[in-house]
Amino acid sequence: MQLIIVESPHKANTIEKFLKGGYSVKASKGHIRDLPVNYMGVSIANNFEPHYVITPEKKKDIKDLETLAKKADKIYLATDPDREGEAISWHLAEVLGIDTNQANRIEFNEISEKAVKKALENPRKIDMNLVDAQQARRVLDRIVGYSISPAASSRLNDNLSAGRVQSVALKMVVDREREILAFKPTEYWNIKADVNPEGQNNFKVLLVEKQGVKGTFKPGNKEQAEQVETELKNSQFFVKSVKRAVMKSHAPAPYITSTLQQDGSIRLNLTAPQVMQVAQRLYEGVETPRGNIALITYMRTDSVRIATDAQKSALEYIKENYGQEYVPSKPNVYRSKKDAQDAHEAIRPIDLSKTPESLKDILDKNQYKLYKLIYDRFIASQMAEAKYDSVAVEVGAGNYVLKTSGKTLIFKGYTVVYDDTKKEEDEDSGNALLPNLTENQLLNLNGITKEQKFTKPPVRYTEATLIKHMEDKGIGRPSTYATIMAKLSDKKREYVRKEKKYLVPNPISYDLIDFLVKYFPDIMNISFTAKMEDDLDDIGEGGKDWHKLIADFYVGFDKQLKNSKITEVLCEKCGAPMIINSGKYGNYYACSNYPKCQNIKAVNEKVVIPTDKICSKCGAIMVEREGKFGKFLACSNYPSCKNTVSMTESVGVCPECGKPTKKMTSRGGKVFYGCSNYPNCKFMSWDIPTGEKCPDCGAYLIEVEGKVKCSSKKCEYVKK
Repeated sequence: MQLIIVESPHKANTIEKFLKGGYSVKASKGHIRDLPVNYMGVSIANNFEPHYVITPEKKKDIKDLETLAKKADKIYLATDPDREGEAISWHLAEVLGIDTNQANRIEFNEISEKAVKKALENPRKIDMNLVDAQQARRVLDRIVGYSISPAASSRLNDNLSAGRVQSVALKMVVDREREILAFKPTEYWNIKADVNPEGQNNFKVLLVEKQGVKGTFKPGNKEQAEQVETELKNSQFFVKSVKRAVMKSHAPAPYITSTLQQDGSIRLNLTAPQVMQVAQRLYEGVETPRGNIALITYMRTDSVRIATDAQKSALEYIKENYGQEYVPSKPNVYRSKKDAQDAHEAIRPIDLSKTPESLKDILDKNQYKLYKLIYDRFIASQMAEAKYDSVAVEVGAGNYVLKTSGKTLIFKGYTVVYDDTKKEEDEDSGNALLPNLTENQLLNLNGITKEQKFTKPPVRYTEATLIKHMEDKGIGRPSTYATIMAKLSDKKREYVRKEKKYLVPNPISYDLIDFLVKYFPDIMNISFTAKMEDDLDDIGEGGKDWHKLIADFYVGFDKQLKNSKITEVLCEKCGAPMIINSGKYGNYYACSNYPKCQNIKAVNEKVVIPTDKICSKCGAIMVEREGKFGKFLACSNYPSCKNTVSMTESVGVCPECGKPTKKMTSRGGKVFYGCSNYPNCKFMSWDIPTGEKCPDCGAYLIEVEGKVKCSSKKCEYVKK
């Protein structure tokens, strides 16, 4: 009997269909051992060696695998084809006593009969470079997370979590929000002229230039706009230039992990973790009347490469279903980014005969939508370009130049399957229906319109745009994006909340990021983090010893960690600065002169002030305290009497539940307004909410400097 070990039961069921007799396919159900949960599990003194433990719930699975391994004539480790999968295979070999010098590792990019049988014919040894690359990343992230999190929790008196890449991603969200809050709108005016050649149709042109002014010209106030209007009315309009061309739009590359997550968010309204969960099932196999069937290739990849056989099948499919004109003259080839590992193909369907429509009754809603997205994008990636007739027109009038453009689709190309064209706003008078124009042709002026506008602040990140920004900056890798998004939105800590699709940082995030930037500048530096990602990748290619990489990093990190704990409190026994630590019973001060001085003392974070108020429940004196959400009165007879009364000022009305909102201050000193019905209602606003909804867009109304206006940055409603 030959034993094949995979991670997932679904994957095991799918593979078993292809193998007749002599094989047993079993699942390890993920990692069988890992670093411990309750402590760091990395020996700093012993060259950063990790201490792996077997979790109790895995003991039965390991025992079952050990029994099968003893009976097997040959064992194949068929975990996923990436660093994580390689590490799982190594852990299995270590625990089950499998000889790592033997060729017992097999891998395949798709779970098909052809791919699995080919892999069985070409086993190899476990790649220890890939294992070390995964170990290095795991150990580094553990050291950073388990060191910084307690330091942040101690300083900010909250149960916080910080991570090497997670915190940089959160900083991006916080920085963007601060840009938005600091943004001051600038007034400008759009001026459009309605013109036409004699006897032909009207069209509109937008003012863009003024003689003697560099760059785009826009009047900055009403007076300037009226002056420009007067000058234009007294000018002769004529066609300054006409440029015609056939524009071509090339098909997009097939999906990689990051682009699939982005499109899954934009087009399907799924979170990054949801996208990966559904994709995992499509890769491992879905249940059908004919047994488990795998539908897509491996979904963790940064390569846009496509196998020759898959490309040939796609071109035949396109010719048969759309016609020869949709087949490109040369097959489309895409280049992966420079830092891509290119370990395996892009994400694509395994079998084009399994169309989304043929599986609609078998797949659940999200599986169908994601499979269709992957299927359509792959087909589109192999199709001919879309073509457009385009025309760009410049109109002269005195000292001014006005422009318009038009674009007409003449051949759909790949857009017949996957339409990625963006709807253009009328801001630049794009896609206008234009008459036949010639240079120097005179134009009649039929009217001028003026429209007041204001510059808009940067747009908040969505999951899709944050992932794209991280990818562009070289931060994180395909397997990490979904996990990072999940941590940012974690219900336990709620670093960010979602308003529609947009990520908005909660108050604690500002304090956390300020702390991390102050004490851990390297960790929070985007360039430093991106270089570390490249260094970790080098280990997988056999270029670096992972112990040395972490040792070099730890020298500077350890200094920053120690500085983060030093306070201005002096030890009353020896005069040395005290450091703040987090222990079993909360935060405490410890002398930095340890072990010479072993003085410790409690951190008195909660100040108690007696008042003249009497407890309504037991008659004792009420004392003033300060908690997480501001000041409150508490009975001095606590814990016998737990009566409390809020002292926080009620200002505004919650638009979600109608309760009063309270004026609060974050630990960073920033004022915000939170619902008094917390935690049942978690509404908060940086401005005073009125409790009313905007009649134009439905967002809630806020009071700012005596005016009531819409809270949405995209809406200009002001209550009169």
